[in-house]
Amino acid sequence: MKVSVDKDLCTGCGLCVDTVPDVFELVDEQASVKVATVKKSLYDAVREAADDCPTEAIIVEE
Repeated sequence: MKVSVDKDLCTGCGLCVDTVPDVFELVDEQASVKVATVKKSLYDAVREAADDCPTEAIIVEE
């Protein structure tokens, strides 16, 4: 799984960071992905973060 954040849509609410801090971080008040490829053990949490993102800025590629 690969994940990215659309910087044009991200509002920096931090919900993704709260949900999966091993994958997301806030940089300059916007979400950023810390890893190139997500570990299988984090797939469900990343999907949850993407589903919960209020601006749908998280892009998940499986």
